[in-house]
Amino acid sequence: MSSPAVEGISISVDQNPYLAEGVRTVDAVISVETTDELMVAAPPAERVEILIIDCSGSMGSGDKFAGARNATLAALQVIADGTRFAIVEGTDKAEVVYPRDGATAVADNRSRTEARHALDKLKPHGGTAMGTWLGLARMIAQRHPSAMAHAILLTDGRNEHEKPQQLAAEIKASEGLFTCDCRGVGADWEPNELRAIASALHGTLDVVRTPDLLAADFAEMMQTSMAKAIPELTLRVWTPVGATVRMVKQVDPSITDFTARRIETSAQIGEYPLGAWGAEEREYHLQIELEPAPPGREKLAARVSLVAEGEVLGQGLVKAAWTTDTDLSARISRRVAHYTGQAELAEAVQEGLTARKVGDLATATAKLRRAVQLASESGNENTAKLLKAVVEVDDRTGTVRLRAHIDAADEIALDVRSSKTARVRKESGS
Repeated sequence: MSSPAVEGISISVDQNPYLAEGVRTVDAVISVETTDELMVAAPPAERVEILIIDCSGSMGSGDKFAGARNATLAALQVIADGTRFAIVEGTDKAEVVYPRDGATAVADNRSRTEARHALDKLKPHGGTAMGTWLGLARMIAQRHPSAMAHAILLTDGRNEHEKPQQLAAEIKASEGLFTCDCRGVGADWEPNELRAIASALHGTLDVVRTPDLLAADFAEMMQTSMAKAIPELTLRVWTPVGATVRMVKQVDPSITDFTARRIETSAQIGEYPLGAWGAEEREYHLQIELEPAPPGREKLAARVSLVAEGEVLGQGLVKAAWTTDTDLSARISRRVAHYTGQAELAEAVQEGLTARKVGDLATATAKLRRAVQLASESGNENTAKLLKAVVEVDDRTGTVRLRAHIDAADEIALDVRSSKTARVRKESGS
């Protein structure tokens, strides 16, 4: 059930509300869609783009630094005139290399030319301290408090020149101030470090295998950023007295757990920031635990609202109805079942790869065997293809074995992309 309040935005709820007697948990998939109609109606926002380029010594090997420079120039060509931007040199320190005064420049032909000259002067040197990079990006964003601030962070290595706690603190301090897409080039970086940044800062994460592919990827990321028109959407969840929100998890286009991001606004209301939006659709798995009612009774389990700048843009209802009819209670929402399987798939992949790294090959094989099965059942062809670079699958017997030799880039690609889900289409009439 859904209740649109504003043209160009919709929220819908997919669930089986029927619960067996005594069951306390209700699940629903919340679909949120914004269209070009809403984007046109949204007032033009001031924008700030921050390009954070790893300039550590390791970037000097091969064509990585040249690829990073070309990618930065490709992104600058996509930035709309009038957009403010800055280029950050990231080593074991962080410095704004353009504009030289440490502020932001306004995108036009002149500033693009000056930025290119500044990039020409950069040389790989020093170490890697990503928290420091984020701290400088945060300072830049804070100078433009009303702007939509977005960063692209590129690295080829691990965060070796600061403690993990420093990176975690900088990520936490940056939440809500800017979004950040993260890219790792090559195969010598740590996915969990960039995953933590991208997840907390509502960005994307991916691997770029070779430097020559960076320019197209940077241009695409910048085009996506330029298409965002809503600085922040918020999912507001009301639950009745005695009920508890057990989970809010984005399940499409990728899996990100929002549960711990809840902001309490009252005893029965929590809000979950969803980041900036363009014309797009995202889906969320909501799980509520509540006191069961006698068979034949129905309860409102949750009222879910979309909020922007304090205005409710749409609303959906999650219901719970207890029954002794097992035919009703045994039905599982197709969308809930699909995305539950997708989440299990991502978890199996990451647990399998972690086990392999520590030498527990039996667990790695078991987890990745389960991942192969789940990818097949859910129709996630992309993850299935990535799995075949890490395991050998005998289609005749179903046997799954770890490959004796695994390319590091293939392993990282599976790790990073396993959280990207295959969408289940709405059935007609739903």
